[in-house]
Amino acid sequence: MDIHEYMVTLGLQAKKAANMLARASTEQKNQALLAVASALEQQLAQLLIANKKDLQAGEEKGLDAALLDRLALNGERIQGMAEGLRQIAALPDPVGEISDLNYRPSGIQVGKMRVPLGVIGIIYESRPNVTADAAGLCLKAGNAAILRGGSEAAFSNQAIAACITLGLEQAKLSHNTVQVVQTTDRKAVGELITLKEYVDVIVPRGGKGLIQRVAMEASVPVIKHLHGVCHVYIDDQADIHKAIAIADNAKTQRYGTCNTMETLLVAENIASKVLPELARIYQQKGVEIRACKKTLTYITNALAATEEDWDTEYLAPVLSIRVVSGLDQALEHIYQHSSGHTEAIISENYSRSRRFLLEVDSSSVMVNASTRFADGFEYGLGAEIGISTDKIHARGPVGLEGLTSQKYIVLGDGHIRQ
Repeated sequence: MDIHEYMVTLGLQAKKAANMLARASTEQKNQALLAVASALEQQLAQLLIANKKDLQAGEEKGLDAALLDRLALNGERIQGMAEGLRQIAALPDPVGEISDLNYRPSGIQVGKMRVPLGVIGIIYESRPNVTADAAGLCLKAGNAAILRGGSEAAFSNQAIAACITLGLEQAKLSHNTVQVVQTTDRKAVGELITLKEYVDVIVPRGGKGLIQRVAMEASVPVIKHLHGVCHVYIDDQADIHKAIAIADNAKTQRYGTCNTMETLLVAENIASKVLPELARIYQQKGVEIRACKKTLTYITNALAATEEDWDTEYLAPVLSIRVVSGLDQALEHIYQHSSGHTEAIISENYSRSRRFLLEVDSSSVMVNASTRFADGFEYGLGAEIGISTDKIHARGPVGLEGLTSQKYIVLGDGHIRQ
């Protein structure tokens, strides 16, 4: 197989499908989503057989238990994929929405209309459920999609792709609206991210290595975040009960997510009141603490933090803690070490909270809330394609609206410019 010719063919087919999809009604897109959901449920046995092949191959390759768990499908996870598609179908359709329509002195009306991006290429690893989620989001937002999953999930992804094709055909939409790359050749990724004649945007989902490669090599615009080094700052005017509950939840509710707190900053005037209790909670839950010199005076059995720790996304039960003099030093630390994902302040001081909101330049900034809320579902966006820490187009959780753009529209009635 000539990989270049194959990917160009996918791109050409996707471009044509995107043009056709622009004429599809909301009802037709929803019909396709619901049909795919039903197909996933009806093809449960075939999906499990395909997934078993991937799991067996993964075990033979020596994939660790965590990777195998992300790869595994069962009845509950397949039902979850189907339910996710039904939830997307229930969301408002952003395409065609007109906003900011105003009369100009000339008599014309000028506004903005929300439109699809066109063709979206999505590159992801391990989790086969991403195939269904990504297909559903792109379809509802009016975009054609080229999906390139990891080789470890090849059989599962193709089985899910067959369900997607069934749903598209039932809704009388082109089967090229969603195409899953069939080759596992790594060259396909390099081709996809440079198909600028056909692909309008790339969304990489996976490890830092994958995202760095895509960001460096792509000639197509990329929606991405490299990593999530998220901070919680406990101010000396924090409510202690809130501070302990939030600092516990932000770290231990789930370890392997990009919105999990990796560094805790504590004002020195409140450190003696919160750190011993937090240390007790973390140690009960098996969290390894890496501490600055001041923190070590309160948590004597912690490990000494290195400079590298302040820039590390652990994705594990490991937490860096630093005692700071106050808000100024906390802001300085975040400025130097944040990945731009999510930061939170715990404080009852309105002025300091407002200052934190204004000065912290991350995609999500929170007051008295856990960083774990930085999620499309929690924000009311429905499902999300990922989190963007970029500053252009989409920022934060990328839901349906993030997969669209806007164009100016002008309404007149024979108006000519004088």
